[in-house]
Amino acid sequence: MNPSPSADHGADDSTGSSSETRSKRGAAQPAILAAAKQEPASHVPVWFMRQAGRSLPEYKAIRGEGTILNAIQDPERAAEITLQPVRRYGTDAAILFSDIVTPVFAAGFGIDITPGVGPTCEQPFASRSDLERLRPLDPSVDLTYQRSTIDILINELDVPLIGFAGGPFTVASYLVEGRPSRDFAKVKSLMTADPELWHELCDRVADNAIATLTAQVDAGAEMIQLFDSWAGSLRPEHYREYVKPHSAKVLAAMADLGVPRIHFGINTGELLNDIADAGAEVVGVDWRTPLPVARERTGGRVALQGNLDPAMVLAPWEVLEAEVLRVLDDNAGHPGHIFNLGHGVLPQTDPEQLERVIELVHRVGRTDGPRS
Repeated sequence: MNPSPSADHGADDSTGSSSETRSKRGAAQPAILAAAKQEPASHVPVWFMRQAGRSLPEYKAIRGEGTILNAIQDPERAAEITLQPVRRYGTDAAILFSDIVTPVFAAGFGIDITPGVGPTCEQPFASRSDLERLRPLDPSVDLTYQRSTIDILINELDVPLIGFAGGPFTVASYLVEGRPSRDFAKVKSLMTADPELWHELCDRVADNAIATLTAQVDAGAEMIQLFDSWAGSLRPEHYREYVKPHSAKVLAAMADLGVPRIHFGINTGELLNDIADAGAEVVGVDWRTPLPVARERTGGRVALQGNLDPAMVLAPWEVLEAEVLRVLDDNAGHPGHIFNLGHGVLPQTDPEQLERVIELVHRVGRTDGPRS
């Protein structure tokens, strides 16, 4: 997982930050931004979800004790963690070191990230009175460390920075369940038994995601990703009724900011058409759905991101190499492809394996293939 924070700077300052980043790179459009527009680029771009940490020894050396939220609130440390995989791997983008529950944590709901468990709430969301615990977020006050982190990164990066937030369903699931869940029983019960309350909850989570993402882009992020990681737990009609309107609200609010939007979830093969309809230029695909099938289901109207199985990175190189080549063959050189894992980097991953993956994709990946 990953999330985000922010600070008090005006639009003029943020425009300058983005312009400064672009000027450092020269006139060429970064490959990842071209791919998001389904335009040919010099190479197939690569980045990894959860690339900022987990498996890197340099991350473990700087991460510190306690909750990840401590590191997120330390701009120097958060910026360094964001930069580490870019330096080591040569990825085509950095992703801000944060977490999807950062906005609700900053809003004072009462959520933490428990090591070895994930997001946890001592008092989960259970009734209408709990809406008052989820106040509107003001990034210029509540997330100043996010802006400070991005200010550091914009001066250091020569690749685009990806900002992100959690999708309303996924964030709401942590608030309602109180911890990671396998069956989402409390969530499904709430959404179907009290749809009005469910939609009010998701609407507030969506507003906080919009505030967070807007602040990230204002500070200099050049792409954003909406992580609705657990949306694949829903049947399609429930996704359309209870989730899609809120994700679409977040993505629509980003439309005028002029940055590519990525929409990602796992086990979403049956939802891909609806996810594409929600409004992003790029749809993330996990390893369960072949890229040709995903492109057919989305009608070719979006770029695709993915979709190497993270577990394959633990296999011997000859096995991993074959899997990487299979993903590239599946894409058939379509320019609208951002190579990534189908979910996050596993903690036990050997960083040298990811280095070899990037070298291979950059060397043999094609962007001159069919567009349909």
